[in-house]
Amino acid sequence: MMQRAVDNVLAVTKESVKTFTFESLNNIVRFINGLSALLLTILPGKANVLEGIHGWELRPAFRGPRFPRWMEKGASSFNQFIHELSVDSDTSSVDYSSGEEDDHDGIYPLSPTSQSSRASRTSTQGNCSWHWTDWIEYIFSWILLPAKFLLWVPFCLFHVSYMRRSRAPATPRSPRPLHFHSIKKPHAPKDQVVYRTTDRRRGVVEDLHLAIEIFIEAIFDMFHKAAYFLLSPSEAFKIIRGWFTSLRSDVKDVHPGVSDAYVSSTTLGSDDPAVTERKTTLYQSLNTDARTCQDVITEMGYPYEAIHVITSDGYVLHLERIPRRDARKAVYLQHGIFDSSMGWVSNGVVGSPAFAAYDQGYDVFLGNFRGLVSREHVDKKISSQQYWWYSINEHGTEDIPAMIEKIHEVKTAELKISNPDEETSNEQPYKLCAISHSLGGAAVLMYVITCRIEEKPHRLSRLILLSPAGFHEDSTLVFTAMEYLLCLLAPIMAPLVPAFYIPTRFFRMLFNKLARDFHNYPAVGGLVQTLISYVAGGDSSNWIGVIGLPHYNMNDMPGVSFRVAHHLAQIKRSRRFRMYDYGSASANMEVYGSPEPLDLGEYYGLIDIPVDLVAGQKDQVIRPSMVRKHYKLMRDSGVDVSYDEFEYAHLDFTFAHHEELLAYVMSRLLLVKPAPKHQSSNKTVKLKRKGQESP
Repeated sequence: MMQRAVDNVLAVTKESVKTFTFESLNNIVRFINGLSALLLTILPGKANVLEGIHGWELRPAFRGPRFPRWMEKGASSFNQFIHELSVDSDTSSVDYSSGEEDDHDGIYPLSPTSQSSRASRTSTQGNCSWHWTDWIEYIFSWILLPAKFLLWVPFCLFHVSYMRRSRAPATPRSPRPLHFHSIKKPHAPKDQVVYRTTDRRRGVVEDLHLAIEIFIEAIFDMFHKAAYFLLSPSEAFKIIRGWFTSLRSDVKDVHPGVSDAYVSSTTLGSDDPAVTERKTTLYQSLNTDARTCQDVITEMGYPYEAIHVITSDGYVLHLERIPRRDARKAVYLQHGIFDSSMGWVSNGVVGSPAFAAYDQGYDVFLGNFRGLVSREHVDKKISSQQYWWYSINEHGTEDIPAMIEKIHEVKTAELKISNPDEETSNEQPYKLCAISHSLGGAAVLMYVITCRIEEKPHRLSRLILLSPAGFHEDSTLVFTAMEYLLCLLAPIMAPLVPAFYIPTRFFRMLFNKLARDFHNYPAVGGLVQTLISYVAGGDSSNWIGVIGLPHYNMNDMPGVSFRVAHHLAQIKRSRRFRMYDYGSASANMEVYGSPEPLDLGEYYGLIDIPVDLVAGQKDQVIRPSMVRKHYKLMRDSGVDVSYDEFEYAHLDFTFAHHEELLAYVMSRLLLVKPAPKHQSSNKTVKLKRKGQESP
């Protein structure tokens, strides 16, 4: 009788502490979200800034082909009902997925062991624009919270004691097994964990909920065991004796240092729906999103290949590929600043340029610049200062040449194997086009021009440049201030700040989880979106969605070296598309053979392939006037160049799904005819002679 009374008191107290703690945390979060909503109403220009997040999730979801209009939510009404039913019926397992159904329904992840936490989390949902009566009710709820809590505890004690008296005596509990690996029991549907190919990470607030609940459970479990030992000494003695007798056999099952566990899981739609054990690692338990470009491509059902490329100065680059080995047309996609190959596949099958090009019969290569936090280099002991000592020059004269030469090597060998009877000639057996965005466009232009100056083959047949960098004098006040700051403090900052990135794993993990919180709390996400947009000059790109991409994870992330930022500041100040200025005439003379850096705009006449320039009318990072400056210089130099504008912001070219842009890019790619399989000797000689006559 005494044991039952103590159990009742501990159970009620535990749930009371949980409820009070969770409600306090939720009130704090609700206050922050409400304050963010209030600030959003004050900040000017938010309408244009926030329009970038409409029509696209705050976090890019990697999904398959789009559904019909009657399945706009990603599932039919029946499937949606089944999903909601499974979530509502499962109060003891956790599903941290965040697919489109989570975005529309606002379902928060359930607490592992407490039903009360679910109710408290659901209460955090709501419209940010409260009426004044809601604010009054909210203030009074805080004032009356202690009284409400004090009245609720005795009521619960009376209710629990009454229910225990009216219930039949329960059967004695069996002792708890020592190791959960040895549990053998029939698995109910709620014990099965469905793993999805979407983002499963928890936010910081959700982690706090989980940590608080685990802590409370551990504390009260300790009190419960202490009370049990004091009130039932004979039973305690039996348990302790059992521990000592089974200690020898249990040591064999214990492996120190192992951080893996096994959870029951099954897969929907599989032929054998039997429950199996799935190993979870430490990184999964931390619940961060660390998917790679390989994960996204293979989850979509496409082939994948990774190629390691080593530059002449020792940097190890990742050239990723969606292979179509027998194709005689290939496309090379190069990302921009603070980006990676993930940007070309982040919109799923029907919204990503990489998948669209592959579906059109292209062999797709995804380039990655140097500049990862992991610092991959042939010299494993390279210092941070040495690794980040590069500018845009190295992107255009080291990274891109190494990757394109590797593409040429791979394609030539594969086509030779697949067509052994083909006549050998000096002609390139395939056609290679390049699609580049932002900084990648400037680097590709630098590559083509330097190859032509050095009389080397650049192996490209067409350039499609999406909002390319190179000219930046027409920019906002924020970028102008950054230009003066970088140019003025370059001698001091260069040795102290070699690059811009998040330095430690903990803060990268925090950044990764905060991106999830920005999605869960729209007012906070909208405020951060607005502030980032102010820094970016008012550009309405979906900045919150981009920082939620998995290439910003706790293990690695793309960074930007100080010299790359300094190079962009030099370009803006000089009003010319120039190579890096090393700061002295002697240093420039040693690199360029002249006291001034090479002005690439003066050599646009050497570009011997068609160029398609695309600008965004809402782009405030690289304004349309700057892209038109490229166009005018190329046109005046006799380059076969075209120009077009779309109503996009800067990041919309890669991170937003726009069918008209994909249609335009594919139409420009299709203008390049694939290389013929058989070439006559007369045509080869004629082309050689034409190449010799070209400047």
